[in-house]
Amino acid sequence: MSRKTGLGRGLDALLSENDEGFSGDYAEDRQEMFAEVDYEGPVPKHDTVVKLALDKLAASPGQPRKNFDEAELQELADSICEHGVIQPIIAADSGDGTYIIIAGERRTRAARIAGLDEIPAIIREYTDQKRLEVSLIENIQRSDLNPIEEAAAYKNLMDFSGLSQEELAARVGKNRSTVANSLRLLKLSAEMQKSLESGGISPGHARALLSVTDQSLREKLFREITGKGHSVREAEKRASALNAPPPIREEDTEKQAARRSPEIIEMEERFIEKLGTKVSIEGGTEKGRIYIEYYSLEDLDRLYGLLVPPTSV
Repeated sequence: MSRKTGLGRGLDALLSENDEGFSGDYAEDRQEMFAEVDYEGPVPKHDTVVKLALDKLAASPGQPRKNFDEAELQELADSICEHGVIQPIIAADSGDGTYIIIAGERRTRAARIAGLDEIPAIIREYTDQKRLEVSLIENIQRSDLNPIEEAAAYKNLMDFSGLSQEELAARVGKNRSTVANSLRLLKLSAEMQKSLESGGISPGHARALLSVTDQSLREKLFREITGKGHSVREAEKRASALNAPPPIREEDTEKQAARRSPEIIEMEERFIEKLGTKVSIEGGTEKGRIYIEYYSLEDLDRLYGLLVPPTSV
């Protein structure tokens, strides 16, 4: 049974362009082929499946996924040895006798491990932008990207095609907030990104780190997470504590008071005497703020009567 995702229509639209006549031994199994790629929607028509030599295939420069799990590749290779390559890859003619893999990098690698010489393929012509879109959508739909690879893929597509976050989200079938949160991961340091890629920290840890605005404190929290094994909840609590302003020391208050002019101090005392409550003046002789405290609704009403004289009829 194929997995349902929210990206079927986007992939359908991309794969349905520039169709050619379909032929070969794959016609009867075509619906099953597209189910294997976790693809939702009608199967594109009029494709021609050919066999390409594996040594003529090269990875796409825009391939979002950089890391391939060797154990998973071996499992797929074992399956290919037993059942063959069920789903053809998609490739583009580079014009020099070689082909660029648009979709199916993982299948191609597994086929090489399985010892095959050639692989079934559908040849398409794509612009560079469309090639990147297909590669991105296929990998996201198959959940093959780690968080940093996904974020980098979003950024590459936005930079290359000039898409906004809203447009990109619509193109790949994601919420705009999901895309925005993914892109924020690229604000982490290279070491933090590498740790997230390898599983040293989780996406929850990454969000806690990003909530710390001070770079040195963010680095401190990262060391605590990796060194002490903080859970996500513990990391969030530490992030909140690190973001809190430092307590005002008594000596700092005394120094601030010493810097105030005598005129401001005298004016503050006169306010207190006149209003009968605590009054604080922050600032200097040019500008500042006055804070007047009240302790009940009656007290506030009393202060209002002092500060706002009644209007005469």
